[in-house]
Amino acid sequence: MNSTVSLLAVLIVSVATVTIAINGLRLSRTTGDFYVASRTVPPWWNASAIGGEYLSAASFLGIAGLIVVSGQDGLWFPIGYTAGYLMLLLFVAAPLRRSRAYTIPDFAQIRFGSMPLRRLTSFLVIVICWLYIVPQLHGAALTLGISTGLPGWMGAALVMGIVCMTVLAGGMRSITFVQAFQYWLKLAALAIPTVFLLLHLDLQGQSATLGGAIFDVEAQQTTAKGLYYNISLLVALLFGTLGLPHVLVRFYTNPDGPSARKTTAIVLGLLTLFYLFPTMLGILGRAYTPELASSGNADATVLLLPGRIIGGTAGDALTAIIVGGAFAAFLSTSSGLVVSLAGAISQDLFQGTVRGFRIATVMATAVPLLLALGTNTFALAGAIGSVFAFTASTICPLLLLGIWWRGLTSTGAVAGLVTGALSCGSALVLAAVLPTTQGSFHDMVSQPAAWSVPLAFLVMIAVSLGTKDRIPSRVDAVLARLHVPEQSHDRNG
Repeated sequence: MNSTVSLLAVLIVSVATVTIAINGLRLSRTTGDFYVASRTVPPWWNASAIGGEYLSAASFLGIAGLIVVSGQDGLWFPIGYTAGYLMLLLFVAAPLRRSRAYTIPDFAQIRFGSMPLRRLTSFLVIVICWLYIVPQLHGAALTLGISTGLPGWMGAALVMGIVCMTVLAGGMRSITFVQAFQYWLKLAALAIPTVFLLLHLDLQGQSATLGGAIFDVEAQQTTAKGLYYNISLLVALLFGTLGLPHVLVRFYTNPDGPSARKTTAIVLGLLTLFYLFPTMLGILGRAYTPELASSGNADATVLLLPGRIIGGTAGDALTAIIVGGAFAAFLSTSSGLVVSLAGAISQDLFQGTVRGFRIATVMATAVPLLLALGTNTFALAGAIGSVFAFTASTICPLLLLGIWWRGLTSTGAVAGLVTGALSCGSALVLAAVLPTTQGSFHDMVSQPAAWSVPLAFLVMIAVSLGTKDRIPSRVDAVLARLHVPEQSHDRNG
């Protein structure tokens, strides 16, 4: 592998990212620019930006690695990641845009008028974003180490340094341009190598699936997860998408509710197109890099395939394209997370000013960098799946019930958030310290969404029914704002 070519790819992506962000600095002036791009982002542009930040290290590197390790069970991840946006389209996108909030804690305060609930929501947003950023930095360390031989910490530091600069430059308006560009870059960075690898195998008379051997029933059964695990994983991915702060904040940037729905529909198409390629690369990896399944380094599958199948200068060139796309994935996802973090921290600690946003940005990048440097790289898709389970158990019930049920009280919301966070969080910690074994108990704690999500919903509902006297007096007006189209507000006004 030619490290010089890979370093050049990283440099080109980094320079392009900073250059686009500087353009955002020229356009960003107001508080609205920094927090929600003044709510003027059209659907196609916003959909590309959402695709840019949503397709993280877990999507770019982790999906293929999961397919190498677990075969067909790995396909639940791209299915769940994409189907979660259908849930967003149906239940959250338009009402959330109409709330006129800047952040999820803003929504909580608008809906319930409770400062304790707002503070708890802010805390959970910060925890979720930090936990989500760390795997991106582990992915950057893995990519730089494999492709160039440089110390992994340099990859993490490079990503956080560039993200800090781009967010400081112009907040949401800057990263909207950056993320939209990076979606198409990531798509090309996987599509081009995939096409060339398949063409090469065809010209050499080789089978991409070793004549179907990789789909052998016995080989699949040796790595197959149980029914509970797969159902719980799907619950986490479907409902967890509704609780991702960096995705939800993008809906605040649409001009109106219909634009938010259109944006979500376009995102579904963009994600479907993208996930074709890591899936195909995972199949190729199962055929041509099978040793990675047991080496603990399956996330490197996408990076190693060009050298294994083609080799030489052509293989180095394809690897460099993949490395550039991988860094675009780390940068775009981390940028969205840092904007969400900075917004939540700034609103609560620095009165929501532009200066406060910039101070919060530095705080939002420093902490996850230290966490990443102090921990070891682990399976990327699995790590992100745990974050999805946590968001599905916390932010998701708050949004769904807050938007669609008049009877939810702030007391019920707090009780459900605490229950979801403690039950899901303690299960994931227990899974991390227990020996990795096959068994129903380990599945229940390593993938707790199937029981922690219903538990959070039930507690929110039960406590709210017991505290009906605390339903906010203005709840009908708030719900009318969430559900009545903007044109009706304009006519009535």
